[in-house]
Amino acid sequence: MKRFLDKNGYKVEFSENPVFGEPWHVFVLSRYKGRWVLTKHRERGFEFPGGKREAGESIEETAIREVYEETGGLVGQLQFLGQYKVHDPVKPFVKSIYYAELREIVKKRNYLETDGPIFMESLPDVLGEEFSFIMKDEIVPLSLSRLDGGTLQRNE
Repeated sequence: MKRFLDKNGYKVEFSENPVFGEPWHVFVLSRYKGRWVLTKHRERGFEFPGGKREAGESIEETAIREVYEETGGLVGQLQFLGQYKVHDPVKPFVKSIYYAELREIVKKRNYLETDGPIFMESLPDVLGEEFSFIMKDEIVPLSLSRLDGGTLQRNE
C-alpha cells in the first residue's frame, strides 16, 4: 500500500487490490490506437475520464459509461489497476482505477461537463497548468506502473 498527501493535505492511500470497500467513483486511463485519450474538463483542465457511479450500476459499468460520456470512447477491454481512498474529513471517498483500451471513438454532440477527447502520444514528464490537479499527484504514476510492468509510463 502506498500513502501520500494530496494537494488539499488529505491522506490518500493507494492499493493494487480493492481493499477500501465499495467504490462510488472511477478514474479510467484510456488509450486508442496507441495514443492516450484524455478529456478537457471545463473547470479542471486535461484529465483522464472518470466520475461517479449511478444507482444500480456496477463500478465497471460506471467506468465504461464515463469514458463514453466524456470522450465518445467505446471500451473494448477494461483492466482493474487499483483503488484509492481520499481521507477528506468532510466527505471521504473511494475510487477504483481502470485501464481501458478503446475500440472506437464516436463523435458526439455533447460531452457533458467536458469538451470531449484530447489525444496524446505520450504524457509529459511535467504537467502544466492545462492539466487537472487530479493528474498531478501520485495516482497516475502508480497506476501506470501497473501496466505491462510499467512500459506505458510517461516518456523519459
